[in-house]
Amino acid sequence: MRSSIFRHVLVCGALCLFAADAVAQQPFIVVASTTSTEQSGLFKHLLPEFEKDTGIQVRVVAVGTGQALDIGRRGDADVVFVHDRAAELKWLDEGHGVKRYPVMYNDFVLIGPQADPAHVDGGKDITVALKTIAAAKAPFVSRADNSGTHAAELRLWKDAGIDIQRVKGPWYRETGSGMGPALNTASALGAYILADRGTWLNFQNRGPLRVLVEGDKRLFNQYGVMLVNPDKHPNVKKKLGQKFIDWLVSKRGQDAIAGYKIGGEPLFFPNAGTDS
Repeated sequence: MRSSIFRHVLVCGALCLFAADAVAQQPFIVVASTTSTEQSGLFKHLLPEFEKDTGIQVRVVAVGTGQALDIGRRGDADVVFVHDRAAELKWLDEGHGVKRYPVMYNDFVLIGPQADPAHVDGGKDITVALKTIAAAKAPFVSRADNSGTHAAELRLWKDAGIDIQRVKGPWYRETGSGMGPALNTASALGAYILADRGTWLNFQNRGPLRVLVEGDKRLFNQYGVMLVNPDKHPNVKKKLGQKFIDWLVSKRGQDAIAGYKIGGEPLFFPNAGTDS
């Protein structure tokens, strides 16, 4: 009896060691990405499909776009997947990446409280809405985290002819946080906020908030993916990282992106092969 139990323990131990070794040997890459790809739920939808197709595990570092590019700049990721075209092209020009691949797009939306104290509901011009909010000194939450969304917000204030650093006051709350936490702050304060539509659709703690302004072409939100330059950082997993990129822009990856919906509404629209 004892010998049977002993053999059973040995077999179980061997199987556990084998499983642990298999996990340790599984190839993986590190992807530095914007918070919206994670907080929208997209990665939970995409990455199991990619791993099933390739056997490659993806470990995501979800931060603002600026931080993601910094991680790639240091060689601490294999791939960056972000949404600030101007910053991406500058990063490439500086030699930190190999090539930019457009992957998908969605749009930004101006979220605000049901009461809408600035009376911007239904507007189609985001700059008019921002001017109205600033004039009313209505509560506004900014991510202020060097993310793609923050960069877009700053461009829109500039387009509106407003120097936000000069005119901001207590009404303008800078959180230094990701999209989800910033939306939580806006919900708690009943404030306006610029958000990507994907994270908004997946956001549960909406409270008094709703979409007030959408549809302006300036709210277009393009995502791109880039391999970190292996010539600068020999530790970069060039072949594995490129497999991830190739999968994203393939029909399989593009169909998977298009298939991610909440309540029947797509969160992202694939557009690989464009020059966006």
